Amino acid sequence: MAERRVKVGWAEGLHARPASIFVRAATASGVPVTIAKADGSPVNAASMLAVLGLGAQGGDEIVLTSDVDGADVALDRLAKLVAEGLDELPETV
Repeated sequence: MAERRVKVGWAEGLHARPASIFVRAATASGVPVTIAKADGSPVNAASMLAVLGLGAQGGDEIVLTSDVDGADVALDRLAKLVAEGLDELPETV
């Protein structure tokens, strides 16, 4: 199982717009990914309601995981997106 631990770079956390950007990137990856707060249960990273339900704040550590072959590239891209707190979805995701 591939895993990435990263701190949320968006000051407002994974709420509304940042969550939307993240969910679109997770869906576009074509790889099943879960996301969890460091001390919480994993949820589907492609579900807007699930991601919002995490209540992840800026600076919180989250864990991205996937158990499919070739997930490393997708997890690296998603981790970078979360860590940098980008305001829009990069074309490379």
